Amino acid sequence: MKQLVIFASGNGSNAENIIGHFHDSGKARVAAVFCNRPGAGVVERARRHGVDVEIISRETLQSGHVLSELQKINPDLIVLSGFLMMMPADIVQHFSNRIVNIHPALLPKFGGKGMYGDNVHRAVLESGESETGITIHYVDEHYDNGDVIFQARADVGADATIDSIARSVQNLEHEHFPKVIEKLLFQ
Repeated sequence: MKQLVIFASGNGSNAENIIGHFHDSGKARVAAVFCNRPGAGVVERARRHGVDVEIISRETLQSGHVLSELQKINPDLIVLSGFLMMMPADIVQHFSNRIVNIHPALLPKFGGKGMYGDNVHRAVLESGESETGITIHYVDEHYDNGDVIFQARADVGADATIDSIARSVQNLEHEHFPKVIEKLLFQ
């Protein structure tokens, strides 16, 4: 059975969607969730599904401890799902082309440090863009820079708000992220 590890910092709706997608598949399972915020919604969501959760700090992420834990699990794929910290070079190098991220915009636009959640949606709205979407990409040593795996688009209507853009993007994330992960695991 294929092993997945998820890194998340927030509410965890995408993480829960991925956990649910693979739960009864018999093909893959989420072995663990790593989170840098003890009170984040993803912690309770993962535990509710019986997934091990490890709370990490910036220091443990940088110290080699997380790499050691990942090596014990030996995941087939590491999924960043709203994880707001930079992955250290040693992890990126050890799991080269086995770490993917989802970004709530059409990269290369609206990416980089500080571009997450409503910051992205606000930037899209203020720019006057006619469309937005999601980008699933491989992770390298830079924010939102790795090779693009998949993109899906949504229109930004004339009466769009940050909230309406966020809903459209989240719908795309929930629809496509588990399917793209499954394809990567079994290609």
